Formats: sequence, C-alpha cells, structure tokens
Amino acid sequence: MIDDGLIDGLLEDASNFDLRYVPDYDRIRKIVDAMRARGSKVVLTSGSFDILHEGHSMYLEAARRLGDFLIVGVDSDEKIRQRKGPGRPVVPEQERLRMVAHQRGVGIVTIKGLKHAKWALIEAVRPDVLVATEDTYSEAEIAALEASLCGRVEVLARMATISTSARLRLLHLALADKLSARVSEKLPAFIQQIIEEILSP
Repeated sequence: MIDDGLIDGLLEDASNFDLRYVPDYDRIRKIVDAMRARGSKVVLTSGSFDILHEGHSMYLEAARRLGDFLIVGVDSDEKIRQRKGPGRPVVPEQERLRMVAHQRGVGIVTIKGLKHAKWALIEAVRPDVLVATEDTYSEAEIAALEASLCGRVEVLARMATISTSARLRLLHLALADKLSARVSEKLPAFIQQIIEEILSP
C-alpha cells in the first residue's frame, strides 16, 4: 500500500520548502519507498551549490531527466569549510538549501554533514541513478557503488562556463587591483598630511 501522506506536496510545482527539506535520512528512505511503490525512478545527486549559477541549474535539470524523482544532498557549511577553506561557503547552508529546493524538478533537498558516514545518503536512498560530476568518484568507487548501493552511476560534465571558485578568484583579483590603484592615488597625499601634522607646532 502506498503512503501518499509521505509524498503529498512533493509532486507539485511549488517549492514547498518545509516539505522538500528532509534532514532525516530515515524519513527519506520512507519517501523513496513510497515513490518506488508508484513506479517512480529515483535519482540522487549532491554538491555544494555555493553561489548558485546557471551551470548548477542545468546540471540539476539534466539529473532530473534521468528519472522521475530527484533528491539533492547539499553539503553543510562545516563540510565545505573543511574541503575548500575558511572563506567558504559564501552562501550559508540554509539559503543554499532553499535555493536548490526552488529549482524546477527537485523533489527533496537534504543536508550532507561532516559527521555523516561516507556514502550515508547514497545508502539511505539507494538510487536507481546516482548522478555525479567527472571528478567525484574513481572508476573503482563507481564499480563499488553500482555493485551494492545504486542501479547505475551517471557521470555528467560540468555545465558551468566558470566555477564558483573561479568567480571568487576573479572577484578577489579585481578587488586587489582596485584597492592597489586607490591606495596608490591616495597614499602620497595621506603621508604628506601626516608629515605636516607632525611638523606643525
């Protein structure tokens, strides 16, 4: 028997964040069971989604086309900081979760925390299709995943013309150039002012 109460609102176009954000992996398992009872093919992907851009939207849309119901794991702030350094993420996790939930075709969003075991979300969902980018899993890991935790792993090329990290580097370079130019303009007059203050009686 299908428990439609578990999936009420998840099949609507509205973002319904309060329904779509499911941090409890046990509840996700139950939702997946209800979707499969309806004959739905379940797709899983994950990522940081920091400064959501066109490439992210295209990637999620491509993932959704591989099945009927898309689940997206969003890396926690703590997890991103460990991997990318103290300056990241730029956008806090609650906002990133909401932005991903607003993307067309996303059924559920959940958080992937630093304390979660490796592949814990994959094990909870056991997706028909696990979608990843080219540098996510080694060939040996893909073989292991397909042997025990998912139907198949679909590797998609990155769809952004520029990554979030590259955008941030460009922003930092532009800021450094502007700052350097302004300091060069203002510094001589500032030094002269200080000298005059020191020398004046």
